[in-house]
Amino acid sequence: MTILRASLISLVLVSSALGASRAAAQDQPPSKKLIGKTKNSPRDPRVGLKGGLFDAGVAVRGLELVGSGKKDNSFFDPASPGNFAFANSDMAFRGNLVFQGNYNGFQVYDISDPASPHLRLAYPCPGGQGDPSVLGNLLFISVEQTSARIDCGRVGITDTVSAERFRGVRIFDISDLDHPKQIAAVQTCRGSHTHTLVSDPNDAANLYVYVSGTGSVRSGTELAGCSGKDAALDPNTSLFQVEVIQVPLAHPQDAKVVNIARVFADSTTGNPDGLAKAGDHGPGTQTTAPTNMCHDITVYPAMGLGAGACSGNGILLDIRDPAHPKRITEVSDPNFAYWHSATFNDEANKVLFTDEWGGGVGPRCRATDKPTWGADAIYTLRDGKLTQGSFFKMPAAQTEQENCVAHNGSMIPVPGRDIMVQAWYQGGLALVDFTDPKHPVEVGFFDRGPVDSTKNVLAGFWSAYWYNGHIVGSEIARGLDLLKLAPSKLLSRNEIEAAESVQMEQFNPQAQTKFIWPASFAVARSYLDQLVRNRGLGAARLTKISADLARAEKLEGSARQAAIAILAGKIEKDATRAADGARVKKLAQAVGELAK
Repeated sequence: MTILRASLISLVLVSSALGASRAAAQDQPPSKKLIGKTKNSPRDPRVGLKGGLFDAGVAVRGLELVGSGKKDNSFFDPASPGNFAFANSDMAFRGNLVFQGNYNGFQVYDISDPASPHLRLAYPCPGGQGDPSVLGNLLFISVEQTSARIDCGRVGITDTVSAERFRGVRIFDISDLDHPKQIAAVQTCRGSHTHTLVSDPNDAANLYVYVSGTGSVRSGTELAGCSGKDAALDPNTSLFQVEVIQVPLAHPQDAKVVNIARVFADSTTGNPDGLAKAGDHGPGTQTTAPTNMCHDITVYPAMGLGAGACSGNGILLDIRDPAHPKRITEVSDPNFAYWHSATFNDEANKVLFTDEWGGGVGPRCRATDKPTWGADAIYTLRDGKLTQGSFFKMPAAQTEQENCVAHNGSMIPVPGRDIMVQAWYQGGLALVDFTDPKHPVEVGFFDRGPVDSTKNVLAGFWSAYWYNGHIVGSEIARGLDLLKLAPSKLLSRNEIEAAESVQMEQFNPQAQTKFIWPASFAVARSYLDQLVRNRGLGAARLTKISADLARAEKLEGSARQAAIAILAGKIEKDATRAADGARVKKLAQAVGELAK
């Protein structure tokens, strides 16, 4: 989520940087810590693309563009793509609907026909960043701008103190989708740049919302209890905190802040300012932002974990008691300028953090930029400790006219692999495989030329998420894109079919859910394809397993079950002599599931 401060927009410009990974060309051998090289490969089709708003050149590998939807003209100006007030932001999903945030309100697209996304609703409500989340018939919208009004009015507030100002989280009743009704507006001291919905497995009556506010602290005269003083002067400062909202689901209009979580506090002294300090870390590094806020918090309720990207640190949270999150551990890196977002892999034994060096508004992927800035940092997670494995940055250098840095993405449910789709603003989107945390690999990409080839304006993919068989990209200046995975040497048709079998009723990217694959031959063959690709078992044995699986598939009833059960048992025995025994065991399990 871009952060810039202007008269229209209450955003924080992060003009510092990171350093960490040598981004890599797909065809280059990986190094120990990074993949790739600093310069473009002449084979990379992303180099030299034609510019244009709706007629830019396109480069694609491992993906297929299915359909696009343009911004609505009722309150956006497509002729002015650089106007921040009309920038599209993040997304949430329910059924066949995409809820797309915007600095001037939100939009709802119907994607029942992915080739032709239909704009169902455009709802003006200025207040900016506008990140959405959805739960049933409740829609949550982040609001941070000081000009925002409680009543969604278009005439912005300029008074220093105003009873009409709203900064926090709006809650809409969308049971009548064509006529949303704001039923609650929970005020917070720094507004809400982003927010995260957190469910409690032991409390179905309540929902919790973690509020990440990155704006200035409002006056205590306007909202009681707000203080912008340093922690050394005021232990109750509104800095160094995460507000926790409780939403009674039977009465969401009664939502309120129930806890101030001091997740940065020193565990010994209780000082709210207890983590790494900002500053210049020396030659070859970037000045790091102070850790007095979280930009994004991603939760994984099934695992009882959360990961906060908190400006100067990445932190791991215990969220088993959602109303009272507690910090487990933290990491810092002199190469990171601004810890921006976090994503768990499905097994929650890895966390990928992003660095939004420069706030998302600058061209940070040029050939002259260090490839170690504005990248992903991949950590392994074991016994509550985070250990860095490597860094990744999209490998094709972008032009001076393209804002580009690591941004939002989500996991793709390919069984046995950790593959993430990720937005890079005008760097397009990339498919990143970090199954081996020390050697991430780019699996595919989609990129357009600059929106304006004469100057740098805010555009490109804000976020890109996997949802029920498609990748949906929120394009800041253009609208919405839907893409599908395409088979390649790095991703098989079976792996794609297995991923497409995972269906969700709704999806909020900051609230991860565990993938559940229905038993299928595609899932089993996904593991088989991976063993062929990584030579995890002898070629002759893999050929035999493939033939036996094909024969079993042609059988019916008890004959099929018996053949599959025998095959699963034989594959299980293969694990003891396989180069990749863990994956062979997964193959045996997937085959065994077919007999149930």
